[in-house]
Amino acid sequence: MAESLHIDLDGAWPREAIAGRYHDARAWGPRLRYCTSVEELESFAAEMPGGGKAFTLFGSGDFHHLTALWVRRVAEKVTVISFDNHPDWDTRPPRWGCGTWLNRALEYPHVEAAAIWGCGNFELNWPGHLFTDRRALDSGRLRVWPWSERLAPSGRRRFPGITPLDWRARFQAFAAQLVGRRLYVTVDLDCLDAAEAATNWESGVFTAADLAWALRELRAHGEIIGGDVCGAISRPRYARWGQRLLARWDHPRLNKVRPAESAALNARALAAIWPALTRGNLDDADAANRAHSDNEFK
Repeated sequence: MAESLHIDLDGAWPREAIAGRYHDARAWGPRLRYCTSVEELESFAAEMPGGGKAFTLFGSGDFHHLTALWVRRVAEKVTVISFDNHPDWDTRPPRWGCGTWLNRALEYPHVEAAAIWGCGNFELNWPGHLFTDRRALDSGRLRVWPWSERLAPSGRRRFPGITPLDWRARFQAFAAQLVGRRLYVTVDLDCLDAAEAATNWESGVFTAADLAWALRELRAHGEIIGGDVCGAISRPRYARWGQRLLARWDHPRLNKVRPAESAALNARALAAIWPALTRGNLDDADAANRAHSDNEFK
């Protein structure tokens, strides 16, 4: 049985956000945010609880590269499915960064394939799409379903996408191909519409109800043996000047949101998504609903 873990890196979620084991890793947050070194990552991994199958709640999407670490712990063949407004497939440095983690996951021999749903940013357009693993894309080991309306003509030509009218039918066909497969599912809240979640990145198109439906579709065909949710907004703190410089250059300029409002938005999203990800555990659903709106930035 997979356990539920809350790895608190940045105070993005209240301690009681889920019914699971809580681990205070806020001392690690500035060292890992946006990008990190192999040495830092391995030191962090040695201190983290759990192992193998787990469902993990952690911080901002600036830490999404930790998904590759969680996937590494899964000691069986698995297909990775990512719901994200960004593909996170850039082949350029930094090697361990929130925009490059999918390449790390594809390096593991136990990862059979990866699929990304809900992208809608410039990285799929010219020339951004040059910086991805073409071998994985050409072989079909890596597949992407972006929002056509968000892409430039160059992106639409290369990546036939989805629309709000057809995506559920396309997703049902995709899920039907996963019969008998073990799945690891990662959800970055920035794949949600801005009215549904507050994040540190550009927002996507999905609603939380859309994701809950998609997760149930996956469970109807494959076996979700582990997964994670990240992407809640938090105040950036960095340990190194180079890390800070890269992150500030890469991040979009977003409208400011009040902490109480952002916490309430994200709590509602988690209450819909987390139970669908973790087999509908009622304790987890209750805990997600109790995530209060006074989650001030720490």
